Amino acid sequence: MNTMQDDIRTSTAWSIALSVLMIVSGVLAIFVPSVAGLTVTLVFGWLLLLTGALHLGLAWRGQGGWAIIGEIVISVLYGVAGLYLLARPVAGLASLTIVLSAYLVMKGVLEAVVAFSVRPAAGSGWLIFDAILTVAIAAMIATAWPASTAWAIGLLVGVSMISSGFTRLMISTAVRRELA
Repeated sequence: MNTMQDDIRTSTAWSIALSVLMIVSGVLAIFVPSVAGLTVTLVFGWLLLLTGALHLGLAWRGQGGWAIIGEIVISVLYGVAGLYLLARPVAGLASLTIVLSAYLVMKGVLEAVVAFSVRPAAGSGWLIFDAILTVAIAAMIATAWPASTAWAIGLLVGVSMISSGFTRLMISTAVRRELA
């Protein structure tokens, strides 16, 4: 039993440290939202290129002509999207602003589902708070688009990161209190 408590303490210590890093990253994103937005766009572009390369690799392992062709088509789609974001990051940022809004709505809804499924657990109220805040941020992005492109991703992702980091920090400290 002692080993399990030590493992939980170690896990919560890491969770607390990562939560603080999320909060600090969120604050930095708020102070320089345009740089944060372009950074998100460029990182996402590189991730799309990497995913395209991975799908191309999967094509070599395909079983049958249609599976191989499907993987190649998916690879090309990822590659073209990634190259577009890397070549035209400002235009890509405008597109990502709308995509981010849709993502945050889904994230907020899923967090609410999780919060209600673990409702009696300590700290679950913070998940509900995070879900409501995340959906509100999504609404702000969508209603201000396209003018919101210059600041939305950096600023609102920063706020979301702070909120998520704070939520995880509260849950981790609640777990630690339960052990004491």
